[in-house]
Amino acid sequence: MSTWDFETDVLIVGSGAGGMSAGIFAAIKGLDCLILEKTDRWGGTTAMSGGVVWVPNNDQISTVGIQDTAAEALAYTKEVAGRVNPERLQAFVDAAPAMLRTLREHSQVRYEPMPAYMDYYPEIEGFKPGGRSMEPEPVSIRSIGAEIDTMRLPTNQGVLNSFSVTAREGQILSKFNKGVYRLLAKRLLAYWLDIPMRLRGRMDRRQTLGRALVIRLRKSLQDKNVPLWCNAKVLKLLRNKQGALRGVAVKLDGELKTVKVRRGVILASGGFAKNAQLRQRYQHKFMTADWSAAAEGDTGDAIALGSAVGAALEHMHCAWWSSTYIRPDGVAEALISGKSMPGSLFVNKDGRRFVNEAKPYEELTKIQLQAHATHANCIPCYMVVDANYRHKYPLGPIGPGKAQPDSTLGKAILNDQFLVKADSLRELASKLDINANNLEQTVRRFNQFAVDGEDRDFQRGGNLHDRYYADPRVKPNPSLAPLEKAPFYALRIYPGDLSTKGGLKCDQYGRVVDRSGQPVDGLYAVGNCSGAVLGDSYPAAGATIASAMTFAYLAVNHIAER
Repeated sequence: MSTWDFETDVLIVGSGAGGMSAGIFAAIKGLDCLILEKTDRWGGTTAMSGGVVWVPNNDQISTVGIQDTAAEALAYTKEVAGRVNPERLQAFVDAAPAMLRTLREHSQVRYEPMPAYMDYYPEIEGFKPGGRSMEPEPVSIRSIGAEIDTMRLPTNQGVLNSFSVTAREGQILSKFNKGVYRLLAKRLLAYWLDIPMRLRGRMDRRQTLGRALVIRLRKSLQDKNVPLWCNAKVLKLLRNKQGALRGVAVKLDGELKTVKVRRGVILASGGFAKNAQLRQRYQHKFMTADWSAAAEGDTGDAIALGSAVGAALEHMHCAWWSSTYIRPDGVAEALISGKSMPGSLFVNKDGRRFVNEAKPYEELTKIQLQAHATHANCIPCYMVVDANYRHKYPLGPIGPGKAQPDSTLGKAILNDQFLVKADSLRELASKLDINANNLEQTVRRFNQFAVDGEDRDFQRGGNLHDRYYADPRVKPNPSLAPLEKAPFYALRIYPGDLSTKGGLKCDQYGRVVDRSGQPVDGLYAVGNCSGAVLGDSYPAAGATIASAMTFAYLAVNHIAER
């Protein structure tokens, strides 16, 4: 091509954690770069997430009284991940601490270790009871100025979901004990006294979780004068006769443009969670895109771009699985914590339990999918709770009854399609069209387990992970309490995800490789559009974002050294 509309050293496709951190790393290396986002909102699925990163052997872990080594981290990840590319896994373990340290030293990104947020598999060598999972420090949304207006935000429902809390504050709120009232009073007071933001709407000036991360990343890009264009969809990768990448064709605000790329293209455009056709082809025939909590732009664009230049694919059957429920407005939200609280259980269409509800969310969802595909009708399954649970704890998007009683919910929430309510288990079963006799028998058996403190069917509450999101006031097992007080309630639970994690096959530098195993010259992929370094596994909270940011770091380093 003789003329180009734009030129840059590094072109980055996607504006989630992987894409924006790649832009920061490129700027640190003195490279010109441009970030393209196909939707009208930047932040990707990261903005809708918890923002946690899992960084084993990070240099802040000792501040919470935990010691770690690279050898322990590698032993744990090897065992959890199983058969994956060992060089790629080694690269992640070695580079993740340096990635986070570089961001701390050269950007606005700030993380702090979570002392009690443990790895997901306590029985595996190299497990740590906390410190590896880290959450972003809160930040003011006003720090990015007018970019507020184009930032991706989760939809809110009411004031209680409008003010922001950290992951640790969220754990306190899930228990709704005495500490909750102090925390709520503090956060609500700060929220309502922020008059300038109240005049703008419900948004909280103080942002946390994934929103804090993307705001910090966006502010860092502003500081380094890295441009980020929205409404810019990459249509094609342009190569020369020798197969080397030369640039991209882009539809920018409806007009076709070309961008010359001097050093490399980094694809960071997310997974294919919202592409039902790809999900049914590579995952399950009964799969739908409606169950995913991923961002709307998660449609597998990078898979199409990479496949067109001969890229290989891997781990396409995998996702960052998580139970989800579908809100009355049709939006899927992940159910992370409530499933572990005492006084709840999951049943299938036959009215029977089929899983330890407090398991790590990826593992629980895999069990639901497998059970449905083999013998049990588990899609949806049903989260059943009693009046005690409803009074004490949040239930999906709904606050506990003592703060948000049924009388305040309205017909849009309290109905037979969303939050189902009945005066008896038998009536509840009738409304759900499940086996009433089995449901009553299941609850009787579960109630005896709760009294004894031992789940003899599925061992719920038997390890450190199960008890993290449980209620320590409940004895003898903080994750078990009987369902005995009417009325009873149920939510439909689907085998959803935070995003998919199969995609373009990459090496330890983040280079995309073709079907013969050779690198595609100048093409890199990070995050959920690449085959996950951890394969079909989920070692701990934050593995998703940490691996995306780490391979962004490795990819840029490789580009800079070319």
